[in-house]
Amino acid sequence: MEEKRMPLIGERFPELNVQTTHGKIKLPDEFDGKWFVLFSHPADFTPVCTTEFVAFQTRYEEFKKIDCGLIGLSIDQVFSHIKWIEWIKENLDYSIEFPIIADDTGKVASKLGLIHPAMGTNTVRAVFIVDPKGMIRAMLYYPQELGRNMDEILRMVKGLQLSTEKGVAIPANWPNNEIVKDEVIVSPASSFKEIKEREEAQAKGEIKCFDWWLCHKKA
Repeated sequence: MEEKRMPLIGERFPELNVQTTHGKIKLPDEFDGKWFVLFSHPADFTPVCTTEFVAFQTRYEEFKKIDCGLIGLSIDQVFSHIKWIEWIKENLDYSIEFPIIADDTGKVASKLGLIHPAMGTNTVRAVFIVDPKGMIRAMLYYPQELGRNMDEILRMVKGLQLSTEKGVAIPANWPNNEIVKDEVIVSPASSFKEIKEREEAQAKGEIKCFDWWLCHKKA
């Protein structure tokens, strides 16, 4: 019997054929070669979810600038999604441009681990950040009563992109870290040879170090 569990960070995003407000698409192939954020919400026509969709939409251009797509999901029919999008446009004057998965059977949510028994049949507020190779790089879970911080999700994508490109780690509150400001962390040395190399790099001004295990540099 096939094991059913939520996918984990570092695993490939499951292959899914889904119905969306933009038609039928296949994941993760639809975003092949680019990053994407899949986020689930409990239900259409609910207060917190409405604020979240407006918040995502206002940052949609910022996501596109870093080559990252957005796609929503809930256990609602596509007709409900469409009507909700129309309501948001008519009443709040925001046009939702990204697709929303209509998972009225709950199969997609079940496969992604988005249904918690204590929450009934509604999907939890979850976020999957997926890289251009279709690998899950980060996951976030929120309770129903707490809306998400979209600036943090945008920051996470930017940080993961930089980490992937430069082979560095991203400090807390980057790019406004209390210790290293907007610089990035150099991976800790794991041998005496690497410690020596860190000292030489520091002498050349290529990196800065508080100690051999805590070095940083400009991105």
